[in-house]
Amino acid sequence: MGDVFHTDCPARRLLGHLTGRWSLLVLAALDDGPLRYHEIRRTVEGISDKMLAATLRTLVDHHLLSREVGDGNPPRVDYALTDLGRGASTALQPLLTWIRENADEITR
Repeated sequence: MGDVFHTDCPARRLLGHLTGRWSLLVLAALDDGPLRYHEIRRTVEGISDKMLAATLRTLVDHHLLSREVGDGNPPRVDYALTDLGRGASTALQPLLTWIRENADEITR
């Protein structure tokens, strides 16, 4: 296991991806089950198409999300948390709770 305090630790890159605003919100949005691209975009207000596409690609590349392409025209694409992603989402939930509970005081 690496030490995230060291600049050469591979976990530091993942830490950056997980704690970014959009990654955190996308993981939380998928906590209740799989969603399609447009459903994630509707849930995570304010994210641009470019940022959502990049965030989804990064989370899939890091094996935190699965991307399932189904039948249809256009094809149905669902995103879901993997076991690894569910673990990350579960670990990040207390942070989101703390943010919700303290946002008013911090942003004064």
